[in-house]
Amino acid sequence: MVGERIRAGLADYRTLAAAKLRSDWQYRAGFVAMFASTVLVTAMDFAGIAVVFTKTPELGGWTFRDVAFLYGVAGVSFGLADFLVGSVEQISPRVRTGVFDMLLIRPVNALVNLTASEFTFRRVGKVAQALVVLVVATAVADIEWTLGRILMLPLTIVSGTVIACATWVITASIAFFTVETQEIANTFTYGGDLATSYPLHIFESWLRVLVTYIVPLVFVSYLPALYILDLETPLALPSWLRFASPLAAVAMVVVARAVWRAGLRHYRSTGS
Repeated sequence: MVGERIRAGLADYRTLAAAKLRSDWQYRAGFVAMFASTVLVTAMDFAGIAVVFTKTPELGGWTFRDVAFLYGVAGVSFGLADFLVGSVEQISPRVRTGVFDMLLIRPVNALVNLTASEFTFRRVGKVAQALVVLVVATAVADIEWTLGRILMLPLTIVSGTVIACATWVITASIAFFTVETQEIANTFTYGGDLATSYPLHIFESWLRVLVTYIVPLVFVSYLPALYILDLETPLALPSWLRFASPLAAVAMVVVARAVWRAGLRHYRSTGS
């Protein structure tokens, strides 16, 4: 039964996303321009990291190649999440105006409808830019590639993408309980993307606690990168957590599902 619902949801997502893509492709010049601007804007984030290393050879004991690898993993994961479900951030004005009602009366899962109907292919520009950085950083980084590390890299990206997707859904679901949530959501999504691009141990303790125990973004890139890059951390974290990203991903999916369903139960059109 659950498997059938998942398959149906994926089929609906593909249909709606394909329709949105065909619609956007009617305006090819604008489509290409938006894609190029996304690549350029996200490249500026990496340029900021490069500027930091013009003043110092290391950042918290990490070299530029190490941080570039970390940035690539985090960027691909968050980029894929933004590409797949980032449109869920549009829920706040829909709930506030009551437009969300239309999603509830359609014969398609509301979350699938929301994310797929606002599907924007230009967001893949973030993935492309981060992937280039990751490929180059992987090639030049001093990594001793064992079977475990080879398998860990794609597993980390998949797990990180799931964690980021769940974070988008959880933070967007706050719209069911409050009026304005966009800035709060952005703090954990786009802000989380930025935070996971740097070694966790360089931040203040309150931020480390936040992204480790409250919103486990530490599993997106930092902890797996410690294993892949064979680096030590000054933080008192158990070594087995380096391999726990899949577990964190499953936990985040469970939480996201619960929060989303609680939000739907709470929703009372424009009166919620």
